[in-house]
Amino acid sequence: MYELYIANKNYSSWSLRPWVLLRERGIAFTEKLVPFDGGVGANWAAFRAFSPSGKVPCLCDGDTVVWDSLAIAEYLAERHAGIWPSDPQARAWARCAAAEMHSGFNALRGSCTMNCGVRVRIDAPGEALRKDMARIDELWSEGLVRFGGPFLAGKDFTAVDAFFAPVAFRIQSYGLQLGAAAMAYAQRLLDLPAMREWYDAALAEPWRDPEHEDEARRAGTWLQDLRVPA
Repeated sequence: MYELYIANKNYSSWSLRPWVLLRERGIAFTEKLVPFDGGVGANWAAFRAFSPSGKVPCLCDGDTVVWDSLAIAEYLAERHAGIWPSDPQARAWARCAAAEMHSGFNALRGSCTMNCGVRVRIDAPGEALRKDMARIDELWSEGLVRFGGPFLAGKDFTAVDAFFAPVAFRIQSYGLQLGAAAMAYAQRLLDLPAMREWYDAALAEPWRDPEHEDEARRAGTWLQDLRVPA
């Protein structure tokens, strides 16, 4: 059985991607959660025990180790139907959109770090963040219209939806706004059984990582913290 190494569900957007993909596609795996501990250097040393890059996520399949979220999706696609859309045009679009998410949207990442359990009002969103959100709105709307929904590349949840799943949590945490179709899609993601499972577990985590907490506090005014006490 696959083993998937992840970090805190409250913070780790990269961990969420393969985790929700496996859950929603019904692929069995064993979760190995290793919490962030004491900053980037300490995390790297701890994660190196299972991940060559010292980062999460990391998928272990027997002696095979796959240590990047996009590589994990492609590895799974070689072994399981439905990871990417079967239609060639939808598949090409989905791969491009997932790769764009994998390598881009730095303003969104920097301004709105994933923190599932808090609600924050962004007091002064910058131009770069507005551009990132406009591009996400454009991408999501294009996919939903072009391939008929309810997911980005058609009727089924595929890897491209998994790659944008952390954005849905960011929209919820920071009150980000998109057009009506994109907002409905974000809510559709949040309502998925796997996403609800992840969210509930994130709120129940007792751990706090100072770096991630500071990033969220810099984003704006904290309105709520829904997590269990540290």
